[in-house]
This record gives sequence, C-alpha cells and structure tokens, in this order.
Amino acid sequence: MAEGISRRHFLWGSAASFALLASQQAHCTTVPAVPMEPWQRGFLDIHHISTGRGNSVLAICPDGTSIMVDAGATKGPTDALGPARPDASRRPGEWIGRYALHHLRTAPKRELDYFVLTHFHGDHMGEITADSPVSSKGDYRLSGVADVAELIPVRQLIDRGYPSYDYPAPATYDATLNYIRFARAAEKHGTKVARLQVGSLQQIASQHAPAECASFAIRNLAANGDVWTGQGEDVKHLFPPLSTLKPQEYPTENACSMALKFSYGAFSYYIGGDLTCDTLFGTEPWMDAESAVAKVAGPVNVAAVDHHGYYDATGPEFVRAMRSRIYVIQTWHATHPALQVLDRLYSPILYPGDRDVLATGMVPAAALADARLSDRMLSQQGHVVVRVLPGGDQYEVIVLDDTVEEGKVKARFGPYAA
Repeated sequence: MAEGISRRHFLWGSAASFALLASQQAHCTTVPAVPMEPWQRGFLDIHHISTGRGNSVLAICPDGTSIMVDAGATKGPTDALGPARPDASRRPGEWIGRYALHHLRTAPKRELDYFVLTHFHGDHMGEITADSPVSSKGDYRLSGVADVAELIPVRQLIDRGYPSYDYPAPATYDATLNYIRFARAAEKHGTKVARLQVGSLQQIASQHAPAECASFAIRNLAANGDVWTGQGEDVKHLFPPLSTLKPQEYPTENACSMALKFSYGAFSYYIGGDLTCDTLFGTEPWMDAESAVAKVAGPVNVAAVDHHGYYDATGPEFVRAMRSRIYVIQTWHATHPALQVLDRLYSPILYPGDRDVLATGMVPAAALADARLSDRMLSQQGHVVVRVLPGGDQYEVIVLDDTVEEGKVKARFGPYAA
C-alpha cells in the first residue's frame, strides 16, 4: 500500500474495487414511464417525498393506517437549494398534502391517522414569513404541516413537546410558536395531540384492521434524550440534568429529535429526524444521541439517514449498528450529504456486504463535491418509495419523477430479501 494512503481510501480508490462494487449493486428493472401501482392491503409503502424544501415521509401501513412523518418547508438561500419540486407554484406543504391524497386513494380513508413531527425545525414542520397566509381555522399561518392539514384531515398529532413545549427551554423560534398555535387549534377541532411515549409499541398502531397486521408494529425509540433500552418499554435518559448546564449548553433541537422503527414480518425501517453524533470534539459525549439510538434500532433493512447526511450525523457507530441494505438521504441543500457521510455509508470496514444509497434531491454542487462516491448512488433525484410486499419477506425500491405532479416511475430496484 502506498505511503500516506489509508486502508479506507485504498479499498474504495482502486479500479478493481469500483468493478466489485458495480457487480454488487442492486438489480434495476427497466420499466416504461407509467404510474406506480397504487397501494393494496397487505403492502407497506414508505414514501420519501421530494419537494426540494425539506423532509417528509408518508407511510401507508398494511391495513391502510396512514402516517406522515414531518412536512418541511424551508426558506433557505436559493443559491444553496435545488429547484422546488415539482415547481414553485404551490407551497411545499401543499405539494406534500396533494401527494398524500393521491397515494391514499386506495386506502380505507383519505386522511392521516397520525402526523408525527420529529422536532421543531422549519425544514421538518414549515418556516413562516410575513407573506405566509393566515389559516381560517385558527391564529396561525400556513406552512408545512399546517398546509398539509388544510388539505387532508389529521386524526392524531404527535410531537416531542406537548403539552408544555418547554424542554429544554420555552420556545422562541417563530416557526415553533406558529406550530404550537396550530396544534392548539387542531386540538380544539378534534385532533388528538400527544407527546411521543418513548419505548411504546402501542402509541402508533394499526387503526383499520389490526387483527390482520399482527406482524406489523412501530417502536418509539427516542425523544428529548430519552432512548428505549431494548427491554420492554424501559427508557434511559442520555442528557445531564438541565440544572447542571448553562442555557447555552442545553441539548440542541436536533439532539432532541424523535426516532421510530417500523417492523413488518422480517422487514425493518428506521427514521430519526435530525439526530446527530457531534460531541464538540469529545468534550460532551452525551450529545451523541444518534449512536445510542442506533444501537437499539439496528440492524434494519432500510434506514432514512439522519440530518440529511449533514457532516455532524450518520457517524461510524450509526452505520455499524444499522448495517442497512438501503439508505435513503432526504437531500435538498448544497451541504447534503457530506462526503465523509457517504464514505461511512459505503465502508466495508464498518460492516461487510452489499448496500445502496439513494437521495431525494441532490443539488448539483453537492453531487460535484461528492463525486468520488456520489456517482455510485442508485438515484440522486426523485421521490424514493420503499414497497414491502405482503408478509414482510421482500421489498423493492421505486423512484418516482418529482418534476411533475403524480410523477411516473423512473426506476425500480429489487426485489430484496428482508
């Protein structure tokens, strides 16, 4: 091995290793540009929705229970963002709501049984500006989740703060205050609002035919530094008492993110908002909530990468614990993902075996900066749908065109064995 070249870069830098990786990539079926077959009873469909402005995931469970996780609408600098998808004629939350309505057309009801907000950041719940319209249903403005709720009924709203919204400190961020007003108004109109119960296997449950879905469950893994221990519904708390910290040392909003694990037969899926592994160069080890969560969540078949693949997340312990076959990165900014994150995701040192990575919206600048590894990704643009077949023994990955509403299939990969 040449002097000064690490084993990691040697493994991934030779022509032979490129050929080996290509031979291991998922089988891609060439398909005509047709709409994706609609959800049917017994399927678990997990849609990573691409708007170019934040995160949103729609899950349609085997009995038709519908769950949306986040509905972002960021107002970031346009020179760092990709184009709005499918276009800028509507707000991101409106596009998300319309997408959900379309794909729920064969479900028992065209409504959301659950909306789960991982944490209080605009790219997950909706930023607001002076020109954000005011809702007719309460004293809040429309953006993100509030826009979704204008289009589609939400039966239960779950977040990390209800009812007090004061951990680790009272909210001051305009978007969070707007969300709280939305949640209060939704509750008055009949939506059940609750704080995530960490460790629970019952809080988010099948609503339409639970007896037919005995092998489907959702485990609440984490929120506010509370992490499931892996035993029963026991929880441990990672963060030190706030009384021992200065306000500027309090846990960050990202570190307080909620995390969930979906299980269906042999199949499993992880999503954890913006959990991070950054410890300020080792000075605050308790800040690495991501690794603690990954150790009780993994291994899984499919993992949504934490914090958009930003530099401070998806650490080595996350990858080592997840051992995932498929990684989905919800990208929409020039910093998504960081090259070192792709390096970890593809590393055979962290775990052996095949794995593939897909992104919802790789900005050209990011693709260029990450080209050493991003060129190997299965897809860099489009809605990424994971479809688990009845019983949970097999699944496939489908990429949908996000440049037009009700986009058609661009590619499909698999089937994979769970």
